Amino acid sequence: MKLNKPGRFDTDIKMCTGHSGAVLDFDFNPFHDDLLASCSEDQTVKIWRIPDGGLTENLNTPEVDMHGHGKKVTLLRFHPTAESVLASTSADQTVKLWDISVGQEISTLADAHEQLIQDIVWDYTGTCYATSSKDKNVRICDARTATVSTMITTAHEGSKSTKMSYLGSFDKLVTIGFTRQSQRQFKIWDPRNTSEALKQVDVDQAAGVIMPFFDCDTQLLYLAGKGDGNIRYYEVVNETPYCFSVAEHRSSVSAKGMAWVPKRGLNIMACETARLLKLTSNSVEPLSFFVPRKSEAFQEDIFPDTFSGEPSHTAQEWLAGSDLPPRLMSLNPASGKAAKGPPKPVTPIRTVAIVDAELKVARKENEELKEELQKAKARILELEQKLEAATAASSPAAVPAVVSAPVEAVSENITAPETELLEDGAK
Repeated sequence: MKLNKPGRFDTDIKMCTGHSGAVLDFDFNPFHDDLLASCSEDQTVKIWRIPDGGLTENLNTPEVDMHGHGKKVTLLRFHPTAESVLASTSADQTVKLWDISVGQEISTLADAHEQLIQDIVWDYTGTCYATSSKDKNVRICDARTATVSTMITTAHEGSKSTKMSYLGSFDKLVTIGFTRQSQRQFKIWDPRNTSEALKQVDVDQAAGVIMPFFDCDTQLLYLAGKGDGNIRYYEVVNETPYCFSVAEHRSSVSAKGMAWVPKRGLNIMACETARLLKLTSNSVEPLSFFVPRKSEAFQEDIFPDTFSGEPSHTAQEWLAGSDLPPRLMSLNPASGKAAKGPPKPVTPIRTVAIVDAELKVARKENEELKEELQKAKARILELEQKLEAATAASSPAAVPAVVSAPVEAVSENITAPETELLEDGAK
């Protein structure tokens, strides 16, 4: 759907229709705006490439089709800094990492969860990811080794879903859940010491799950309630008291979901600092947040360098131990928006068509090698026959001398043509 053409949905809107079961989650690639990952009840993870200009027909064949989970796949999260790395969770209570450039599984976190995984989030550099589970525990896992490094026991006492978000470069984790009396609350944790929360804030009494969105540039935490139309936002600091309430957006139209628009898509010169896309029962509504300024110049204080949409390293470099932070760029139109950091790696996706073409080339080379091998065998057989003929033509007394001595030593006992045959056979 085109954002610059609001109005009614086209009744003939085109879709990605390759899954055989209900689609449960999707995530856009942070480094390639045209790549979309989706997961489904059909136990698969698929990667789709949206053509320039959008879909003109239904897209039935994915770029990559990945199998490995034993039950429905419930959540997807792309790595924040590494090219082509995708995390998925499943009702089989496992977390898998995938390299979508080759369509292969990197690792699996198994036997760590005993109940359904409710959420998964990456930290700022993508070194670790955190999961929340129906057992009320939050697990912080080493992404490369697929092991649990620490656990927050009973992060929230309520039985409803717990959502999470890392607080950017602060190296803090916020969890949003419920009390035993179904009151909504959030807690801020230090992953290095999970014995007690750094901060606890009781929000309100409501039934809907809260969806968190953290702006790493302005250090604002947006909390959007599912089932209500309110959005609260807090300023987060790296010391006591850790957060301050800023304001609240209220609406009578309840939200079924929310999506965060990257800073690259905002109206910077109008001082638009954030935009959320709100899904209702019959529409998608953009909600923009502005900081009023009289000056028409670029406001550097509210628009520091932001995520550039370029990877910091390849999947192989990350697996080898690279821990680079996200690449940043300036939002100032006069600066040219140059990304700050190492050059962007290019890791092409090996699609089904590419792999099929490589297989055809390999099969052709295999047939050529078989043909050359048959010719070599025929030549060897021919030379062996010549050697046998030369041996049979020589006298019986000379045969042992030919076998035990060099060709030159017995050359006086055989004719010149026989010598050539022996030499040819020896070669």
